[in-house]
Amino acid sequence: MEKVILTVKGMTCMGCVRSVKNVLEPVPGIAEVDVTLENGQVAIAYDSAKAGVDRFREAIQDAGYEVVGEKSVGLE
Repeated sequence: MEKVILTVKGMTCMGCVRSVKNVLEPVPGIAEVDVTLENGQVAIAYDSAKAGVDRFREAIQDAGYEVVGEKSVGLE
C-alpha cells in the first residue's frame, strides 16, 4: 500500500470535504481517503498497481477543486 498527500485548493466547508471523498472513494485501488479541511490536505492510501496520482488529481479537479501540491509518503 502506498500513501500520497495532496494539497487541495478551494475546499471551504464540510460539504467540500464530502464532495472530495465521494469522488475519490469509488476509484479502484483506493483503500482509504482522509480529508483535512483546515490545511486542505487529502491523504490517500492506495494500491499502486490499480490506481495512480494522476487519476486522483483528475477526480478532484472534475469535482471543481485544484490540486496545488503533492507529497508521496511511501509504502506502509
